Amino acid sequence: MKQIFRMMALGFVLAGLGFWLAAGAHRGWTQNNVPTKTLDQVTGIEGVTYEKKFVPGVDFLGAVLTGAGILLAASFRFRTKETAN
Repeated sequence: MKQIFRMMALGFVLAGLGFWLAAGAHRGWTQNNVPTKTLDQVTGIEGVTYEKKFVPGVDFLGAVLTGAGILLAASFRFRTKETAN
């Protein structure tokens, strides 16, 4: 049981880190709306529009690491089985 929790914690960290890197690796807070610059073709004025897009930030990464830490801490609640000699 101890090994299962530790492997789950490792898998949780790798999956969360992989998703964070694949989705943009934003080093700020998580964003649900991303600003994009647009250029009005008639007047030539630059403007900012917001596009709905999920970009995980460091708070997402912190939550993943906290969850993995909880799983790792839970693994220490189990004792290793002693073999009879």
